[in-house]
Amino acid sequence: MRNDTSVLTESTYYVLLSLTTPKHGYAMMQQIEQLTDGRVRMGPGTMYGVLKNLLEKGWIEIVEEAGRQKIYGLTTSGYKVCLAERTRLSQVLQHADNLLKGATDEKI
Repeated sequence: MRNDTSVLTESTYYVLLSLTTPKHGYAMMQQIEQLTDGRVRMGPGTMYGVLKNLLEKGWIEIVEEAGRQKIYGLTTSGYKVCLAERTRLSQVLQHADNLLKGATDEKI
């Protein structure tokens, strides 16, 4: 699957998250932009590069094809990777909370 020390790029993580329900590339781009209040905007080149990589890793699969449009979905491996990254990010936030809890403007 993946090495426990590996970190997903933000684009990769959001693509995996968006595929908790199957969808095509443009719908993923729209959902990611909406989910992040416009902070993460993926162009077609980035999106399809990420999709190619995820397909090669076996973390997503094509679940339906209608002409040129492909509908992608998470595989079991992709779901596990997404959960592992969520756990990692939660730990990062917990560390920040712990260290910043007592910090004040005077200390910084």
